[in-house]
Amino acid sequence: MGRIKRGGYIFFTAKGDHNPPHVHIYRDGEMVAKFDLQGWQPMAGKVDRRVKQILRRLREEGRL
Repeated sequence: MGRIKRGGYIFFTAKGDHNPPHVHIYRDGEMVAKFDLQGWQPMAGKVDRRVKQILRRLREEGRL
């Protein structure tokens, strides 16, 4: 995936990053959350409904 901008957030994943597969979520240059893509829950920070909707869309598009 790399880096994608959606809804005022930047979603970032890196190949070879530690398990479980996850995405780092940034807003205004600061990380707001780290989200576990297997367990579908935050690993750090808070994720609101809007961010989860964006994550679902990215998954449906095959971007996650």
